[in-house]
Amino acid sequence: MNTDITRIGTGPRMSEGVCYNGIIWVAGQVGTPGDSVADQTRQCLAEVDRILAEAGTDKTRILSAQIWLADMADFPAMNSVWDAWVPQGHTPARATGEAKLAAPAYLVEVIVTAALR
Repeated sequence: MNTDITRIGTGPRMSEGVCYNGIIWVAGQVGTPGDSVADQTRQCLAEVDRILAEAGTDKTRILSAQIWLADMADFPAMNSVWDAWVPQGHTPARATGEAKLAAPAYLVEVIVTAALR
């Protein structure tokens, strides 16, 4: 068992991902302010893909996902992008809620935890 902690995209406040004991915790990903919720969701998921790839894993290994929407009225638009992205047969446990995000122009934030390979 590897007990080393590996950090991905470490900055002064946070890391994009933290790997420990066969798991990666991916920090909340947001899209470009001003874009539609669908476009921001695509951008979030592309960042999740990038961080998972850097850790040597992929979206088929996601264990859980948390999705925060600034407005639950955007749930169908976000889900249409999610449904096209998530691999069928590998869907994670997921929760979606409404929250005030870090800036008013952010419409969605995606947080995942995944198993490493």
